[in-house]
Amino acid sequence: MSRHTSLRLAGASALTIGAVALAGCTSGAEESDPNTLVVSTFPFGVEQMEEAVFEPFTEETGIEIEVATGSNADRLSQLELAGGVNPDVDVMMISDYYAALGQEKGLFQQVDEEQVPALADIADFAREEAYAGPAYSYQVNGTLYRTDELDADEAASWDLYGDDAFAGRLALPDISVTAGQLTVSGVGATYGDGPYDVDTAFSTMADWAPNVLQFYSSSTEVTNLISQGEIAAAVSLNGFATDLIASGEPVAWTAPESGAYMATNRAMIPEGAANVDAAHQFIDYLLTAEAQSASADLVGDLPVNLSADVPAELTDVVGDIAADPEAAGYATLDPAELVPTRDEWVDRFAREVAAQ
Repeated sequence: MSRHTSLRLAGASALTIGAVALAGCTSGAEESDPNTLVVSTFPFGVEQMEEAVFEPFTEETGIEIEVATGSNADRLSQLELAGGVNPDVDVMMISDYYAALGQEKGLFQQVDEEQVPALADIADFAREEAYAGPAYSYQVNGTLYRTDELDADEAASWDLYGDDAFAGRLALPDISVTAGQLTVSGVGATYGDGPYDVDTAFSTMADWAPNVLQFYSSSTEVTNLISQGEIAAAVSLNGFATDLIASGEPVAWTAPESGAYMATNRAMIPEGAANVDAAHQFIDYLLTAEAQSASADLVGDLPVNLSADVPAELTDVVGDIAADPEAAGYATLDPAELVPTRDEWVDRFAREVAAQ
């Protein structure tokens, strides 16, 4: 396995720095060490993030980093249990939907722009006012396809998924995963009244369901299906394609011709965090061109700092999108439209789409 994006997406077992487990932090605000920062992050790619960002930050500032890991849902639940009192986390690196959900529950505080000068160097979408903290990376949705069966133009059209010539040889993400909501919104925007027109999206996708071999819920599922030739194409995040393309598999990834949406990962400061000043220092460093370039190279994150260097393994997948995803036609989704409707839409998708 390469060092790149699949390390973030494949769900590898957790690695920790400083032996801090998610459920076992006991520092407390009153006992906090101003020279120690607790960062909560995803349970995969930690070793690469340590090399790219954590260790250089410590070398520059003298602030040691301890890491807590866990799923988005589990880590947010821990914050909710803390209730804004001694959460034992100073910075949480978390996907945008869960960041918005945490905000609605009052679990995150607003990042102080004056303490994060690097905000001036990142893309506009990474500084959206809808979130209390900035994005530090993003993922774009598109189609992963076999080049021995399709060309880029065919793969870029949503109509592909309704083409009976590929019956049983296509895959779509379940709405419960990141690519799933981006896909529903892309279909709604293409065939209906916009990205939140789920009535049109669900009815359209229900019509496609007989052609769909699997509504997948992990990157491993879809990459195995396409590398083994069981499917010709699947809607997927760009990161799913990185290792396949680098290894010479007959696959490519392309953006959709319409309905192009992206997801972000955010850096958030919990309410009640013990080391708020150090948290701001860390977020500022995380957004610098230096840290963003290293993270792109070692972790496989698409950078939000527009001056960051993007390695060939990423541009081989997304091309010029990496330079400016908004200019390439990508947009983010409004969390105010997603958080209140999430449970209802997940239930409807299961009944109206996946069950067909």
